[in-house]
Amino acid sequence: MAKDAKDPETAELPATSTYAYLRVSTDAQDVANQKLGVLEYCAQQGFGAPFLIEDTISGKVEWQKRKIGELLTTIPPGSVLVAAEITRLARSTLQVLEMLKLAAERGISVHVVKSRLVLDGSLSSKITATILALAGEIEREFIAARTKEALRRRKESGLPMGRPAGEAERLSLDNKATEIDKYLVIGLNRRAIAKLCGCSPNTLYTWLRRRRPEAMAKEIVDA
Repeated sequence: MAKDAKDPETAELPATSTYAYLRVSTDAQDVANQKLGVLEYCAQQGFGAPFLIEDTISGKVEWQKRKIGELLTTIPPGSVLVAAEITRLARSTLQVLEMLKLAAERGISVHVVKSRLVLDGSLSSKITATILALAGEIEREFIAARTKEALRRRKESGLPMGRPAGEAERLSLDNKATEIDKYLVIGLNRRAIAKLCGCSPNTLYTWLRRRRPEAMAKEIVDA
């Protein structure tokens, strides 16, 4: 794959043994969560600090045309490539298998932080990667189908489309509740927590006000 002269980050990779690939779909998303998990994993495994490659592009784009393609074709044999989740590598089973095939051929070990998997080209690792990638692909299709069906039913019933007036019952940070609680316990400030959660301080403030009023009250008292 030709190197992108406009992209200095991948134009010349450093001589190291550990690389990390962080991918998000849009500029509005933040890689802070992936980065934190990857750095902690590398420290636990004794890899040292990895060279981080951030990629802001949809997983629908062929992997050969993304920075992951650059990594797999240029990092030296024996290297370790770390990703936060297998779905960060690609959104389809076929793409994941193609990438693992190339990694195995070049002697590159792929580590997946969330699943604690080491994909080294062995048969067992290929089976595991296939199952995980396929599961992610099926889940995305189910979510899309359920969303379209729900919208169709609302439209046919004459119900208003879009978010109802007033405060939403479900908040965008609800799925990060455990993570936020952990940060609150260790005393991280609101701006740091927002960065790690990939949201704005105002979004975090709204969530805390609705879900953790005691934390807001403690902050006022401490101040």
